[in-house]
Amino acid sequence: MPEIELDEETVDRLDRLAVEEESYDEIVTELINIYETEERTLFRGGSP
Repeated sequence: MPEIELDEETVDRLDRLAVEEESYDEIVTELINIYETEERTLFRGGSP
């Protein structure tokens, strides 16, 4: 598995997003899912 280094500001932002001691993996997965959902919504919204 690749190793990713995060700067202090990113870690602070992830810590603020964490709910009930979520792991960084869980937070990032949730953010990706939100992004993908929004992307699909925008794509469908632009179709005639």
